[in-house]
Amino acid sequence: MNIAITAASGHLGAAIVKATVQRIGADHVVAVARTPEKAKGLGVAVRPGSYDDRSALELAFEGIDTVLLVSGMDAPEKRIDQHRNVIEAAKAAGVRKMVYTSIQGPLTDSAFSPIVQSNRQTEDDLKASGLDWVIGRNGIYIEPDVDYIDTYKAKGEVANCAGDGLCGYTTRPELADAYTCLLTEAQHTGQTYNLHGERITQTALAHYLSDAFDVDLRYRAMSVEAYRAERIAELGEFLGSVIAGIYQGIRAGAYDAPSDFERAAGRAHQAWPDYFAALKAAQRQA
Repeated sequence: MNIAITAASGHLGAAIVKATVQRIGADHVVAVARTPEKAKGLGVAVRPGSYDDRSALELAFEGIDTVLLVSGMDAPEKRIDQHRNVIEAAKAAGVRKMVYTSIQGPLTDSAFSPIVQSNRQTEDDLKASGLDWVIGRNGIYIEPDVDYIDTYKAKGEVANCAGDGLCGYTTRPELADAYTCLLTEAQHTGQTYNLHGERITQTALAHYLSDAFDVDLRYRAMSVEAYRAERIAELGEFLGSVIAGIYQGIRAGAYDAPSDFERAAGRAHQAWPDYFAALKAAQRQA
């Protein structure tokens, strides 16, 4: 079995490359990257492949049995055609199976909805492609909240518009383990999985962060309008609206779906007390 992993220079793609190498060996894994130099340190063969260049993708997929399509980062209207390039290139190269890293989220009433809708379109395109397929719908990465800890400390709070909504968070290492299973195990063909851990509120998140980093953070709920204005002021119109849309979706229950992680990965998702305990231990060592 030879597996190609796209967007391999990104955080998620690189993590999946490493996890897949542990499962089947470096000789059977190919990293595909728009800028190959950025993926050279992964210890596998690297081939150039931009989602905008179907011909290059066909070459990248030569001799490949299974492709992991990591959802692109371009504007929603561009992603659909880019992903179609990957699907069509895979078919032309004789690939038999594709696994797609889709997302969870709101389909309406949110600035994030067009991104979710574009992912659903790719899901439909993949199902209609004639390839064997597996779809993972990722929960929200928890790492950005951890990376934002200095700002939380300075403000003494976690403040957003999610309210009491439950959110299915996950981490890149957990997703990497799950996708390695989806890539290498035949029983997942034709399945769609929600991939996240225990669903938690923002109040619980503030508590976990407080314990891990020895601070006293409280959660403060904001209105959608106030949070959107704050995010736009800091991040600009597009990104600020997208981030606000994610938290608006949490508020509306768009990330409160049952998790299929154990069915996908063959084990339970890492528990949040264990994840934050490891962060706390790392802080002490530092």
